[in-house]
Amino acid sequence: MIYKSLIRPVLFLFDAETIHHTVVRWLKLSMYVPGLLSLIRFLTKVDHPKLERELFGIRFKNPVGIAAGFDKNAEVFHPLSAFGFSHIEIGTVTPLGQPGNKRPRLFRLIKDRGIINRMGFNNKGLAAAVQRLNQKHHTIIGGNIGKNTATPNQLAIHDYEKTFEGLFDVVDYFVVNVSCPNISDLHELQDQEALTAILSRLQEMNQTKARRKPILLKVSPDLNEGQLDEVIEIVSQTKIDGVVATNTSITRHTIKLEKDKAIAIGNGGLSGMPLRDRSTEVIRYLAQKSGKAFPIIGVGGIFTPEDALEKIKAGADLVQVYTGFIYEGPLIARRINKLLLKNVD
Repeated sequence: MIYKSLIRPVLFLFDAETIHHTVVRWLKLSMYVPGLLSLIRFLTKVDHPKLERELFGIRFKNPVGIAAGFDKNAEVFHPLSAFGFSHIEIGTVTPLGQPGNKRPRLFRLIKDRGIINRMGFNNKGLAAAVQRLNQKHHTIIGGNIGKNTATPNQLAIHDYEKTFEGLFDVVDYFVVNVSCPNISDLHELQDQEALTAILSRLQEMNQTKARRKPILLKVSPDLNEGQLDEVIEIVSQTKIDGVVATNTSITRHTIKLEKDKAIAIGNGGLSGMPLRDRSTEVIRYLAQKSGKAFPIIGVGGIFTPEDALEKIKAGADLVQVYTGFIYEGPLIARRINKLLLKNVD
């Protein structure tokens, strides 16, 4: 494949974050080249009624989307959708723009096909995202929302309220992010009482709307079974619409070939192939223990169509890619959808 043999080796010669911004600029430019996105869409789409999924009142053309973190500022959701993805999750969006943590903060583990990031919710803020999403489009957009780093946890609920209210008219569903390992003390909001308070408040706001929007919770792969049981209880108690499983991990024991490099990098959330099996385990546990009581979006270590199929067999209704998109290239959604088409009734 041209991407992996020629393009990726050149991209990987440069700093990971620099290349990310370069790719975003290329995608933005693609919107101004007449006919380019139509050509890409023609080459990558796999449309078939058997691939369609209807979850929480939304019809998805296929099960494959882009996870939060790639299009943080809602700048390139339109060209990304041309590559065959049924939905794009933007963000994490915070009320105010913030620079995030100091660079370098994005690192490749090429031999392990992983990434470590400690970005720190860097984004241009709520107003910038709303402005871009107000432009006419036909893409299903998920809004991943979080708190500003400077906001103390006891006031975090107000940040979630602001982003929920501000994005309400321009996204199709919400994902509440309290499990990112790169924001100081954010993990404290995973406490059952704190998390229930946030989700209950968002649901109260949701019920005042003429038409409510689905709310999902993004969960950490580092939760133990007792904590996952609490997640199931919280979903039932707050009546949110589902979960996204999983976020990045603070563990390093699944790194096989570049442990020393990972140790030298230090703190950050691990994604990619080293997360694949644990993510699937969390999906399977949540699905089986809850009796498949709620939809699950599966994320973590999806590189091949078989990886995606494994997530779906474990209990995921949709899947999302990010690190796999970087390593495997722009045809990943097409390849996954072609295999899924062969394996659906």
